[in-house]
Amino acid sequence: MNISIDFDKCCGAGQCVLAAPEVFDQRDEDGVVVLLDENPSAEQADHVVQAAAVCPAAAIQVQL
Repeated sequence: MNISIDFDKCCGAGQCVLAAPEVFDQRDEDGVVVLLDENPSAEQADHVVQAAAVCPAAAIQVQL
């Protein structure tokens, strides 16, 4: 799985953190997404795809 993030697009909504908290977090100072795990397990794949789908800024792209 390849996860790419366009940090300039991130609006800090936090939907990715809600969908996949083991993979995504947010910076305290501005809420921009932080990638915690560049190689999440296969069990996390559905959560990561969901996180990308619910991102209101379309800042997360996932290639399986």
